[in-house]
Amino acid sequence: MSLTGDYDPNNVFAKILRGEIPCATIFEDDDVLAFMDAFPQSKGHSLVISKTSHARNLLDMEPEVLIKVMAATQKLARAVIAALNPDGVLISQFNGAPAGQTVFHTHFHVIPRYEGAALARHGGGMADPGELSATAKEIAAKVV
Repeated sequence: MSLTGDYDPNNVFAKILRGEIPCATIFEDDDVLAFMDAFPQSKGHSLVISKTSHARNLLDMEPEVLIKVMAATQKLARAVIAALNPDGVLISQFNGAPAGQTVFHTHFHVIPRYEGAALARHGGGMADPGELSATAKEIAAKVV
């Protein structure tokens, strides 16, 4: 897919928002949902999505929505750091398939980095749902 196109209401994140697919929720409010990435690149890899926008990527997102999503991304990153004590944290966002975007619903990745530990491949193997749930609870306990 390119940078332009129609929003697909059947993308995996839209299905999560409708409750059709489960996720390990960390926090949510009327505007955003933060949850564990089912295909993590490291322990604690989590995502933030808008619950109100149908933007496919950052370039399409309404500025007033982007402000809320970015504030939630910062909140999530702080909680991940407090809960998991990584050596660093990578915050990423992909726009278009050639840039690595695989789900065309704007989302931000919060990926803890641990010294000496390589990242798993983006979109690699699926994690154990029980482990994701336990990690989500650890991070949720540190959300302020």
